[in-house]
This record gives sequence, C-alpha cells and structure tokens, in this order.
Amino acid sequence: MILDSEDHLCVVVRSRGRLPKSLQNHPNIRVVEKALLDLSEQELNEALTDCEAIFSCLGHNLTWKGIFGEPRRLVTQAAQRLCESAQTANPGKPVKYILMNTVSVRNSDLNEPRSAVYKAINSLLRLLPPHTDNEQAADYLRLLNRNTPTAIEWAVVRPDGLIDAEEVTPYDIFPSPTRNPLFNPGKTSRINTAHFMHQLACDDELWKTWKGQMPAIYNR
Repeated sequence: MILDSEDHLCVVVRSRGRLPKSLQNHPNIRVVEKALLDLSEQELNEALTDCEAIFSCLGHNLTWKGIFGEPRRLVTQAAQRLCESAQTANPGKPVKYILMNTVSVRNSDLNEPRSAVYKAINSLLRLLPPHTDNEQAADYLRLLNRNTPTAIEWAVVRPDGLIDAEEVTPYDIFPSPTRNPLFNPGKTSRINTAHFMHQLACDDELWKTWKGQMPAIYNR
C-alpha cells in the first residue's frame, strides 16, 4: 500500500526487530527505535518536519503492567505531544492526525444509542486505564479546535474485533457503530484498518467526508 507510493515515512517503534524485514531497511522509511513518549522535543520535531499525516496506532499491552502500569495515558499524551510538535515543526501547515481507536469509545458529538446494560458495563470498563485512555484521546481530538483553532485536522477510526489477515478485503464504513461491541461484535482486520487510514491520508475527497468524525469500520 504505502510502500508502493513515493511517500517517505518516519516510523516510531519500541522494537525495530518486530517490524517485517522488508520495512526495516526500506529506503523510504526512517525507523526511530524508542518509546514515543521518551522522545525529546527536538527528536519529535525532527520526526514531524514536513509531515503531512500522522498515524497513531498506539495501544496498551494486555499484561498486568501494560493495563495498570505507567504510562496510563499513553494514547492521550501521545496525541497531545504529536499535535503540539506537528504545529511547531510545520507552522501554519495543515497536518492530518489519524487515530486508530475502538468502537467501544462513543462519539459524544452524535446521539449514539447505548442500552442501560451497555452503559453499566462501560462504566466498569472505565476502571481499566486503557479504556479511559482511549476515551480521553478521542475527546482530546474532538475538542481540539473548539476553543483554540489549530492547523491539525483529525479523524478517529473505530474498528471492531481486530483480527489478522493477509490481504485487504471489502469493508464498510459507517458514521457510528452498527453492532453492539459487547453483545454482538463485528470483525475488522488490521490490514483493512490500515488501508482505510492510508486512504484517508491520500484521498482528499475521502478526507473531506470523514474529517472531524469517528468512522466505524467493519469487514464486509
């Protein structure tokens, strides 16, 4: 997908060795092996210079330390730092921030129906730092330009039931979830999610459709 184009990428990863070998030494990819929140302001600004789009796929490891340890606000703090640095590195230039989140996070700008049972369970999920972090990250972007206009444009992509797949397959996009993520979850492949996020960055008409929204994506 992205590697077939002439785009140049800067990829920040905790472990370079976990990347496919084809990406580790690709001429169009610069790999920064470091936790994103450990990057200095200078390192972050250098990574974001001339940046047109930021893809955030951060998440918490499903271990006791990953769920309850620091940083508990990983996704939110990353969004805040990246948005601030992007404006410093690219003054006055619009930058797209595309966040991969989850259908379990509600878009508060829309009247997304949730049953009483779902609301009760969701309240319990908020006891887990990763769920709260996902909600706060989405809200940070949602409210980003309300009081202080910025050059950051955003979209929050909400997959359901992430699975692995080898190839991109047909998928559907909706403004809000069409299934109950707790009692009737759908499936979304990681590669389909990545494909849609890439299309958002490259297709201006698609971006106009979903900019400032939180589309839900499902495998067809």
